[in-house]
Amino acid sequence: MAPRKPSSKRSTPASPAPTSGAPKLLSGGNPQIPKGDGDGPVQAYIAAMPEWKRPLGERIDALVVATVPDVHKAVKWNQPFYGAEDDGRWFMAFRCYTKYVQLQFFRGTSLDPEPPKASKHPEVRYLDVHEDDDLDEARLTSWIRQAADLPGEKV
Repeated sequence: MAPRKPSSKRSTPASPAPTSGAPKLLSGGNPQIPKGDGDGPVQAYIAAMPEWKRPLGERIDALVVATVPDVHKAVKWNQPFYGAEDDGRWFMAFRCYTKYVQLQFFRGTSLDPEPPKASKHPEVRYLDVHEDDDLDEARLTSWIRQAADLPGEKV
């Protein structure tokens, strides 16, 4: 029997198991949080937001709660959702991307002024917030109030 030739393929070591119960970050640093209703899953998402995005998530959540005190919260599709009522209708959400956090207003074309970024969905508008951006809290609060006063979107 002829001696075996060494394989030209390198073996790839297995990824180490996570050392903590920290949620996995998906592409762009978006936390993978199980779907769930209420403030708990939203706070878990925010706590898992990486780097500068976590304090921004805390500010966004605090603005929503201050503007719509009885807001209904949930995590769906690995992002926090906010609704004016507990009926599965939502007015906004946000999620992490590599270089920004994106706020999504589901009836954004009805807001005055409209958030700056269009979507492939006719009524949805986005606001992308980058690390060094100044967050215009007065405008954001106005959009949150307007969005909460509109009929929500079933998503």
